[in-house]
Amino acid sequence: MSLWSKLAFPLILCLLLAGCGARAPEDGEGGAVVVGFSQLGSESAWRIGNTASMEKAAKAHGYGLMLDNANQKQEKQISAIRSFIAYQVDVIAFSPIVETGWDNVLTEARTAGIPVILTDRMIDTRDDTLYTAYVGADFLEEGRKAGEYLIRKADAIGAEHLNVAEISGTLDSTPMRERQQGFMQAIEGDPRFTVIESISGDFLRSKGEECMRDLLDRYGPEGIDVIYSHNDAMTLGALDVLEAAGVKPGVDMILISVDGEQAAVDALREGRVNCIVECTPDLGEHVMTLVEALTQGKPIPKTTHPEETVFTDFDDLSNLAPRGY
Repeated sequence: MSLWSKLAFPLILCLLLAGCGARAPEDGEGGAVVVGFSQLGSESAWRIGNTASMEKAAKAHGYGLMLDNANQKQEKQISAIRSFIAYQVDVIAFSPIVETGWDNVLTEARTAGIPVILTDRMIDTRDDTLYTAYVGADFLEEGRKAGEYLIRKADAIGAEHLNVAEISGTLDSTPMRERQQGFMQAIEGDPRFTVIESISGDFLRSKGEECMRDLLDRYGPEGIDVIYSHNDAMTLGALDVLEAAGVKPGVDMILISVDGEQAAVDALREGRVNCIVECTPDLGEHVMTLVEALTQGKPIPKTTHPEETVFTDFDDLSNLAPRGY
């Protein structure tokens, strides 16, 4: 970053960020390296934990962090990225709301010589040089793990046939597509499973409630044996609806979720959820380690997946540490 840019930091920041809602680095956090991070929203404990992880890691590395919350709007993310480009940050990181529609703004970033790190979600582009790296879960593997658990559960209870309803995440997002694909790949060919419905809850607890009400209205509790939900927020919303309807989730209906929020893990311990495939929000240190390498001119891997596990009703969870989100 040029000396002029550093000296002009306060004025430029006020002008650029007034319209896009980004938060400037706090006093004492701004260093030689500034990272622009566009978060897609704050719709869940997972997302809030992910933002906190980025903030903590940036501070630990002594980096300034320009943070923007897009509130689930792609146009806000594009505006924020353009603001980061105008400010000439050293690295841009963002969690794309959907996969498509990024080529123009990322071409602008490449022209400006600013590397881009995708976090948590991927994009759909024919030119993968538009981003430098991806840091996040292997969503396809998460879906497979969910399907593998269902097979194990069906074996354990001697099920002859199970009707499965899927509450998916945001349409046209990487986790939605790949969690669905991996799950279907795991159970395909097993005649015991029939997927009766796939309905989008947009990764929101409120929409998880809406989806569960809709499913109960159309199939009744007796017509659904399994709920596969793409995140804990939607699962927790579904739990509220099921219990209000007199259904015992985890007993009358098998619930499989993804993420590993504390509230969902607590529900698993209570027997109200059967399986949670972990998707950690703690990506900040991975991202900032890549930022450090980039600013030192070192090569970095194109893809970084964190280590993740599965929590189930077959496991002893009594010594599981607090999740922190």
